[in-house]
Amino acid sequence: MDVYEAVTHYFERYRGEKRIIGTSAEGRKLYAMFTGKRGSVVGISQYAIHAREWVTALLGIEHLRRSVTNGGVWIVPLMNPDGALLCDKGLKTVSFERQGFLLQLNRKEDFSLWKANAEGVDLNLNFPARWGKGRGNIFTPAPHGYVGSEPLSAPESRALALFTEEIVPNYTVSWHTKGEEIYWKFHQPLSRMKRDKRLAKVLSRETGYPLKSTPFSAGGYKDWCVESLKIPAFTVEVGSDEKKHPLGFEDLPDILNKNLDALEKLNGAIS
Repeated sequence: MDVYEAVTHYFERYRGEKRIIGTSAEGRKLYAMFTGKRGSVVGISQYAIHAREWVTALLGIEHLRRSVTNGGVWIVPLMNPDGALLCDKGLKTVSFERQGFLLQLNRKEDFSLWKANAEGVDLNLNFPARWGKGRGNIFTPAPHGYVGSEPLSAPESRALALFTEEIVPNYTVSWHTKGEEIYWKFHQPLSRMKRDKRLAKVLSRETGYPLKSTPFSAGGYKDWCVESLKIPAFTVEVGSDEKKHPLGFEDLPDILNKNLDALEKLNGAIS
């Protein structure tokens, strides 16, 4: 069973509140499931927006199983299903019409380091937060680094943005690999910076990951949430930096050990 099948299987059997928030470039469904209870706090936790970081989708499923007791959280376990399958299973997972284009971009048949979606867009650079001004941004389709033709040009990032605006969450968390560190800054004023750092420290204490800053980032989902929605937003990089991309099933036990209760602690700190 591949990661998209695993997420689909879980979604179909999930008895809680759930919905499809959009479709990918290849027409695959983007799933969201709510866990916890309706209350004063609701978060959005999204996973695997980068293809080679597909193992975080399995963390998302485990977060659903764990649930939270303070408020609730929407789990979006696999934001980039096309890219995840391309990375894990290769060109056979995309439409024939797209295969030549992707092979030309990648320059080899091994897609295990691919980060983008099936259109060659790096989804975590496609949000309207100082779009196109980050270090390493590029402006043509590529395995990674392409910001898209305009903000939210990719169907996946557009679906996540619309869903976030509808839910109006108290916070968001984005799960990536690798490095075991947490990013939380994006040009906040001092008043919001104090609030956000306090919550970032909650995640840091729970996971054991240090807080970091990325002064040259732009266009990310976390960046957009902080700057446009003015809410706390965090990027958590799971998995040891000593590992090589892509992390896989064998790395999941350590990831779960350090991150399984992170959303529970964060919800509790906000409520």
